[in-house]
Amino acid sequence: MPIAEDPEPRPTRGDEPGGSDPSGTGEKDPFADLVLDEEFVRNATVKEQNGRTRMLSARWKHTPPVDPGGRRSVNDGPAPKRRFGRKPKLQAVDPWGNPRPRRRRLEWRTPLYVALTVAVLLAALNIGALRTWYTDHLGGSSAAHTPVPTVAPETAKPTTAPPKADEQQPTVDHPWAGSPAEGWPNGAEAFVLPEAQATGVFSAEQVAAQLQSVKDYLTAANLDPKVIAGGRPDAALALLDRQDQDGAKAALDHPGKETDPTTWFSRFDPRDAIQVGDTVKVQGRMTYEGDGDKGVLIHTDFSYVYALRPGPDAAKRAMSPQPTTGAPQPAKSAPPQGGGTARPVGLLVPSDDVAGDTWTTRTIVRRVDTFRFYDPARYRVQPKKLVYAKNQTDPANSACNVYDGYFHPQFDQFAELQQDTPGSRPTGPAIDPYDRSKDIQQTDECGTVSRN
Repeated sequence: MPIAEDPEPRPTRGDEPGGSDPSGTGEKDPFADLVLDEEFVRNATVKEQNGRTRMLSARWKHTPPVDPGGRRSVNDGPAPKRRFGRKPKLQAVDPWGNPRPRRRRLEWRTPLYVALTVAVLLAALNIGALRTWYTDHLGGSSAAHTPVPTVAPETAKPTTAPPKADEQQPTVDHPWAGSPAEGWPNGAEAFVLPEAQATGVFSAEQVAAQLQSVKDYLTAANLDPKVIAGGRPDAALALLDRQDQDGAKAALDHPGKETDPTTWFSRFDPRDAIQVGDTVKVQGRMTYEGDGDKGVLIHTDFSYVYALRPGPDAAKRAMSPQPTTGAPQPAKSAPPQGGGTARPVGLLVPSDDVAGDTWTTRTIVRRVDTFRFYDPARYRVQPKKLVYAKNQTDPANSACNVYDGYFHPQFDQFAELQQDTPGSRPTGPAIDPYDRSKDIQQTDECGTVSRN
């Protein structure tokens, strides 16, 4: 393609033969007859690079190109083996050969973070409801619970009181929180029988049978859930000698200050207190000795700890400590009672819909008893029956001067409702009911407990 000529002719000096001579040498200009047409372009041996090539050359001079991966040449060697037949993912590159950033997908953590944020906001608005939900569904508690170490049954009289546990409010979920009894044996596990040996007129086998009878009696009188709920202790009565059996029955039928059934059996009015679960914490020991010609004496010293929740009339009794006269009446929907080791004498059916964080309390009953087994060849007695030789009972956290045949514990949630009724106000010194290193002190004063 011909090019356009200059708009004005080049000036001449008159000394060039065939054209202008810019050099002034008088020679002809070699480019005077050059025409830049298509034929000239086709016959050119050197061609100038295009714009993109010049740009990449300038960029790569300072920043060499990076292999984005996925592209292989014959010089790269064999391709690595694929794991589990998966195809390698090729990363996209831009027009300049640089890898493009991958598009971020919505991760599963994002909706989780959103849900947690909403839950925290709702919890901050209603902490009480969250605590109740956690307690009901996950068995949690409103306070951190610190368990205490396990304690084995006693083998001798302790020299000091058990160490104090962290002060915690007991609840239905954690009825032993804050009590040293949490580590005590459960129920009859504490009744460890000493090794039986021939004593007096009784052989080793007979002494072993007598020890087992005492264990059965303690279990029936203090650990039977039906007896604890106010039922009649028929199984325990059947193990007593006729004279003691008649005395215990008279106390159950006509309770009073001189004939109080709680000196024999552990019973609670279900209108006031209901046992939490079936576990009773027990600690103590059992020993025996000969009694000359009379027979064998078996000594027992045990403390029983009962975890209790409020009954339907607990608040009413707190306002009027003297319990309602008359025996508890059965609920209309109560099923007929029959069989078992103790037949209840009309009970209120305990409700099961009690929140796990409901406050509970504990009543501690220490019993120091001595049972005698007479020589049946010298005394007119019933063989294999228990005879009380000594009986001492010391209850803690039970209403004073109330002799209706039941223990009546006080609950902290109703303490403000308690009235200063004459005779019910504690006047004695504070006593640690868990201190088993001291003997029972019989007194008519209504004392207080340092812990329960």
